[in-house]
Amino acid sequence: MSDRDVLGRVKALVDEEHKLRNHEPDPTRLAQVETELDQCWDLLRQRRAHKEFGQNPDEASVRPVREVEGYQQ
Repeated sequence: MSDRDVLGRVKALVDEEHKLRNHEPDPTRLAQVETELDQCWDLLRQRRAHKEFGQNPDEASVRPVREVEGYQQ
């Protein structure tokens, strides 16, 4: 999955999130979308870090929800 693919998925999820928040409230689906967005952003950060340090960005992978959601901000 390329950066462009990840960003395309992010855009689709953001569009769905806006739709859910504004027109079709579905708390369960909204939580799923938010979680998947977090995973996509994490994957994109991993890919960029790999590139920055001369590694293959394709070696980055989607991390488990528990790991991504447990990050300290």
